[in-house]
Amino acid sequence: MRDLTQGTIWRHLVSMALFIGAGLIVQTLYMLIDLYFVARFGKEAVAGVATASSAMFIAMSISQLVSAGSLALVSHAVGRKDPEDAQLVFEQALSLGLVIGALFLCLGYGLGPWVLRRIAADQATAVNARHYLFTYLPALATMFPGAALGSALRASGVVGMPMMLQSGTVALNAILAPILVIGFGTGHPFGVIGAGLASSIAAIGGLVGLSLLFNRAQSYMRLHSALMPKLDVWKRLAAIGLPATGEFALIFITTAVAYWSIRGFGPQAQAGYGIGARVMQAIFLPAMAVAFATGPIAGQNFGARHAARVRDTFRNAALMGAAIMLSLTALCQINPALPVRPFSSDPAVIRIAAEFLRIASWNFVAVGLTFSCSGMFQALGDTRPALISSASRLLTYVVPAVWLAGQPWAALRDFWYLSVASLTVQAVFAVALLRHQLHHKLKLFGAPVS
Repeated sequence: MRDLTQGTIWRHLVSMALFIGAGLIVQTLYMLIDLYFVARFGKEAVAGVATASSAMFIAMSISQLVSAGSLALVSHAVGRKDPEDAQLVFEQALSLGLVIGALFLCLGYGLGPWVLRRIAADQATAVNARHYLFTYLPALATMFPGAALGSALRASGVVGMPMMLQSGTVALNAILAPILVIGFGTGHPFGVIGAGLASSIAAIGGLVGLSLLFNRAQSYMRLHSALMPKLDVWKRLAAIGLPATGEFALIFITTAVAYWSIRGFGPQAQAGYGIGARVMQAIFLPAMAVAFATGPIAGQNFGARHAARVRDTFRNAALMGAAIMLSLTALCQINPALPVRPFSSDPAVIRIAAEFLRIASWNFVAVGLTFSCSGMFQALGDTRPALISSASRLLTYVVPAVWLAGQPWAALRDFWYLSVASLTVQAVFAVALLRHQLHHKLKLFGAPVS
């Protein structure tokens, strides 16, 4: 266990963010590796994988029910030096994650094809999306128990071991992808099916490894077979996790609306948007790493009732995130086509992805600020403000995008500019809500508020 209630805040942020960032990069490589090899099968295959991978947002949103509550409650317990409550929360988060994972598989195989048919640009894209989804679902199901294990480790300050395990899983995926996707060494390519299989095999291996090494990584909590559900603890987790789940669900909704609204521009538009969006997610990783480090640091200090250190955590995280995102904005303005070329040989797809990335980069600083706010909301144990700020995009993006899709004069860039404006409004809203919550919660410690 790492005590984050002592020492310099910015050093904790930097040291944890480096490991978390490396882990996030490794995790993102799953999708980039899939896209790289699948691109050899044409734009319909790329669009199909990009469309089906929207299910990842559903899995990520539901996993917040486990990870957000676990991170907040475990970090608070660690901060107040209460190992019994930390153990109880961890056990119940894991049991909840296992149950949700089983339900997710059932719903994914049952409802997935119906959803994909309604957002895919054409029949070929829908078929590729279904093939990829069916083999990718096991990888997504591992996210739920993995969220319980990973968030408990992060809440106790342990980030190095999970990063090394994730690196191993990506290496395994990188080895399997050319074999299963393009038939390297076997002469039997499986295309998009092989991409899903490679990711699932690697993800399952990573979950097994994380389970085996959990007890060695820290001594504050123990992984054992006694995981009987306790509904009162599930309610504690859900009180924090449900709003966070709603926040990520809104991300899925806006992403699905984005795919739906540009379907009239053809599969090359969906493929270009899919590639640009995945590359953009990779670009976000440094700022996301800082935000993810914010949660356990502020959470432990909140549990220890160190009000000044809680505020300092956000100030340092916001400044670091803004600096990182500003530099990445400059890079995307200089040559936005550079990071998208490896994923398609189609000039139209590359042009669309590059234009999307160039325009979207204007909201990078705002997105980084929103990430930092979300990390703080989790640390304070109340994720409802994050949900409220995300819900603003229903009015500022979803409704206008649906209207714009019906206008004959609309161009693709109009949807990109609309997204920039929407995310900027969300960032302003998130900061205002965080200031209010800091004032409300920290004054209970008897410390002066600002």
